[in-house]
Amino acid sequence: QDDCSEFRSQFEAGGRLSCTRENAPVRDASGKQHTNKCLMCAEKFKKEAQRGGGTVQRNKLPASERTNQVRC
Repeated sequence: QDDCSEFRSQFEAGGRLSCTRENAPVRDASGKQHTNKCLMCAEKFKKEAQRGGGTVQRNKLPASERTNQVRC
């Protein structure tokens, strides 16, 4: 079961999910604590995007634009 299904439609390609900063602690399957469920899912989606898995679709930029990108 996907415990982040409610956030998938809000997920942007490249690993971005806009979340509020309310304090509602939640733990993921590994036991790691997150500030809230949205932030937990944002981290999960970012990992999926990095490995190219799940339902995440990544946009490929031209090589000329890739060199100017900064990762946060």
